[in-house]
Amino acid sequence: MKKTGLYFGSFNPVHIGHIAIAGYMTEFTPMEEVWFVVSPQNPLKRKVSLLDDYQRLHMVNLAIDKYDRMRASEIEFRLPVPSYTIDTLAHLNEKFPSHNFCLVMGEDNLFTLHKWKNAGELVKKCPIYVYPRPGARKPASALLDTILSEASVHYVKAPYMDISGTFIRNGIKKGRNMSYYLPEPVWQYITEMHFYEK
Repeated sequence: MKKTGLYFGSFNPVHIGHIAIAGYMTEFTPMEEVWFVVSPQNPLKRKVSLLDDYQRLHMVNLAIDKYDRMRASEIEFRLPVPSYTIDTLAHLNEKFPSHNFCLVMGEDNLFTLHKWKNAGELVKKCPIYVYPRPGARKPASALLDTILSEASVHYVKAPYMDISGTFIRNGIKKGRNMSYYLPEPVWQYITEMHFYEK
């Protein structure tokens, strides 16, 4: 069984923080590879300034092209929207029986699990590897406490990555040079296509 981390996100756009986290997982945890699962829509987020699904997928492929232990997945493009992790996982387990999947998420997302569809069932099926996020605060929630008590959660000591897609999009909109925060081919593609400028 190949241990594969599933890194879900809108990747709008994918940036160096995402790549660094995925790289940490392949180098410092039992994960043999990480799949970037590009989400068409996060049920917990508003669909604002979200680029076309295949444009975001293309940018992920540009970003990870030189890393043989990372791949991009468009699996959720073929599933009902909004996409739910529990449904995606069931689909992946059926399609890739030789893979042992686990979840990769930031600590801030861990603390929203009580809002996820069938989270109690999800955490029993899939280990979770959690990287630190600045300012993440666990809310007072009996339901969340129950879910976490049944989950296999592995905290990793990955570097803090306080970079967000919102920060990058806002910088581009203001005419700033945001190339420092993006893989070079991704920055080139964004500038060529004039993404996020309005």
